Amino acid sequence: MSAATSKDAPSPSSSKVHILVFPYPAQGHMLALLDLTHQLSLRGLSITILVTPKNLPTLAPLLSAHPSIHTLILPFPPHPKLPPGVENVRDIGNAGNLHIIGALGMLYDPLLRWFQSHPSPPVAILSDFFLGWTLRLAQQLRIPRIAFYSTCSFLASVVDYCWRNVRTVPSLSIVHFPDLPRSPSFKQEHLPSVFRFYRESNPETEFLKDGMLANTSSWGCIFNSFEDLEGQHLDHLRTVMGHPRVFGVGPLNLRGVNDRADPGNPNPDSDTHTLTWLDGCPDGSVLYVCFGSQKLLNKQQMEALASGLEKSGTRFVWVVKAGTIEQEADGYGVVPDGFEKGVAGRGLIIKGWAAQVKILSHRAVGGFLSHCGWNSVLEAIVGGAMILGWPMEADQYVNARMLVEDMGVAVRVCEGVDSVPDPAELGRVIAEAMSRDSTEKARARVLREKAFKAVGDGGSSSRDFDRLVKELSQL
Repeated sequence: MSAATSKDAPSPSSSKVHILVFPYPAQGHMLALLDLTHQLSLRGLSITILVTPKNLPTLAPLLSAHPSIHTLILPFPPHPKLPPGVENVRDIGNAGNLHIIGALGMLYDPLLRWFQSHPSPPVAILSDFFLGWTLRLAQQLRIPRIAFYSTCSFLASVVDYCWRNVRTVPSLSIVHFPDLPRSPSFKQEHLPSVFRFYRESNPETEFLKDGMLANTSSWGCIFNSFEDLEGQHLDHLRTVMGHPRVFGVGPLNLRGVNDRADPGNPNPDSDTHTLTWLDGCPDGSVLYVCFGSQKLLNKQQMEALASGLEKSGTRFVWVVKAGTIEQEADGYGVVPDGFEKGVAGRGLIIKGWAAQVKILSHRAVGGFLSHCGWNSVLEAIVGGAMILGWPMEADQYVNARMLVEDMGVAVRVCEGVDSVPDPAELGRVIAEAMSRDSTEKARARVLREKAFKAVGDGGSSSRDFDRLVKELSQL
C-alpha cells in the first residue's frame, strides 16, 4: 500500500486537543459525522479526518468552512469481493457493507505507522460504529476510542443484544428484548441487516462481530439523536456501558455546515421549480415520497404506489430514483404510462436528485412516505412532517417501530423490500394520515419544537455536546 498523504499536519507545539475522525464511507454515515466534526472544530479542537481518495469530495463543504482541519488520505485497500474503484456504499448497495468494513480493517497497519511517525499524534480516535476494529488500534496506542452512531440509540441496544446472544438469536423466529425500554420484539427478518450478515466461523463476519461488540466497550458513544426522542434508550446504554459517556447531540443536521447535503446537485432548476410549486399549496397538504439514495422500486411496487397516490386524492411530490438502462427495461423506477398526466396539478414527480431538506422544511409539506432511514427520519422531524413508514432493510424496522409505536408520529403503510402494497388500502391510509386533524401530524409538529429546543441554548443536545467537549479537552 502506498504511503499516506496528508494536509497541514499540526505542529508538535500545538496546545489544542488533537483527535482523529474516521467516517464510514456511506452518505448517511458520513454527513452526520461531518456535521459533528464541524461543531468540534468550532469549539477549538484540532482535527484530522481519515478518508480514501474517492470520498474526499464529500469533505469539500467542511474543509472550505474550516481550512484548519487536516486530512489523512489513505488508499482504499483492495478486496476480492469488491469491484475495483468501489470506495463507497452508494456504488455497490447495502449488501456491500460487509466487504467495505472488511477492506477498511486493512488500514490498521498503515494507520498505526502514521500515528507512530506523527510529531503530534491525535489523543483520541472518533470513528463510525461500523469501524469498531479501531478500538483495538486505540488500545495499542493507549488512547480512547469513541464510537459515533449515525443511527438511533435504540438500534445500538438492539444490535448489541443480538451480538451478545449470537448463538441463540439467529434461530428464533421472534426475538424478544426484555431488558430494553418497553421490552420490544422483532421478527427475525426485521433485525438489522448488519447482524443478519453473520455466519459462524466466517472470518469476515467474525471480524464484523468483534467490531460491533467493541462499540459498547469503547471510551464513549455519540448519537445523532436527542433526549426527548430517545431519553430511555440513551439511559439504557449508560447502564450497559457502566459510565455516563453516552452523548445524544442531535439532530446534527440542525448544527451542520450550510449546504452540506447532496453536493453536486445536477439540476438546480428542478429545485426552484419544486419549491415554487409548493408555494402554491396549502399548509401541511403535500405528501413527500422518497426512499433514499439506495432503494429502487420494482415494476409492481411502482404501479401500486402510483395507484395508491392517485386514489388518495392527496397532493404529493414523488422523487423517483433513476436506474440503469437494464433496470428500466425491467420496469425498475419506471413511472406508469399516463400517471403524470392523470395527476397533473396535484402531483409533482422529480427524477433523480431532490432538495430533500428544503422540501421537508417547506410549510406545505405535512407528511413523508419514507423507508425510515435515520437521516430521513431526522430530516422529517426537523421539518415537522409526520412519517408514513415503509421499512425495507438495515435499521429501518427498528426506526419504524419507535416512530409508530413509541412516539406516535408515524403510521406504517407497508413493510418489506419486495412487498407490494394494496393500492386501495394505501390510498386510504395516505388520505386519512394526511387529513388536517390527524393526531400523528399534530405530534410531529410538537416533536419538531422539541428537536429545535434540544440543540438550542441549554437544550439536552447542547448540554451533552458541552459535556463531550469538556471530556475531550481533559484527555
